[in-house]
Amino acid sequence: MNAADRPIQDMPAGRTAAAMRKGQTVTPPFSPVLLAGLLLRPLPLAPLQPVLNAAMKAIHRRHPEIFERLSCLDEPVYLIDPVDLPFVFILRPDSLRPSLTAMRRSDAQKKAAAWTAVIRGPLMSLIGLLEGRRDGDALFFSRELTIEGDTEAVLALRNAVDGAEVDMREDFMAAFGPLAAPLRRAGDGAGALLALVSRDMDLLRDALIAPAMRRSDAQAAKLRRLEERIDRLGRTRRAAARHAADHR
Repeated sequence: MNAADRPIQDMPAGRTAAAMRKGQTVTPPFSPVLLAGLLLRPLPLAPLQPVLNAAMKAIHRRHPEIFERLSCLDEPVYLIDPVDLPFVFILRPDSLRPSLTAMRRSDAQKKAAAWTAVIRGPLMSLIGLLEGRRDGDALFFSRELTIEGDTEAVLALRNAVDGAEVDMREDFMAAFGPLAAPLRRAGDGAGALLALVSRDMDLLRDALIAPAMRRSDAQAAKLRRLEERIDRLGRTRRAAARHAADHR
């Protein structure tokens, strides 16, 4: 029996503990996704919805077992919050008509009571978890992902996707039929460009924080030397006090 088939109560303690990492703030990483999110902030969300509908329809057709395994829950509604984008996703995993909609984060916050659970983290980490490329325990324990709300609903969702072998790109391409091949080639080019931009941004980030890191290291070294001097002075005073006591 794989992880996707295990009932929640039979999950290993490590997984339950990992899923209990709640209420932590997740800082967006300096990445191309963050820059894209800043550019997308003023744009309306309506043009995004047909893309989400097509993606959800393709995932439902190719992986119906995900939604069947969640049918035992009482109509959960998940808020998926990619912290490096200016909007969130609302997932309703109904076994017959699942839906994924985009919503402004400010609007979602006003409806906090409507969500069964909130899963929050960087977009690429969320996709990696969905596709099984990233270890969920490591993501939760490192606080790269956090949750709020119904822990059991989150575990059920994770169990359902663990063994489904989801491939977001291929599942999305499948929705376009004969256009899938040229879209796949375009996706390959975009992926290569994204990797290049990501490496360049890593270099830029390192260059920007290097002076601060050097100052921090120098201050730490100065503090260590000061602590050593204080320690030596304390030992000297204690030795002098013992010497004086011995010669009274």
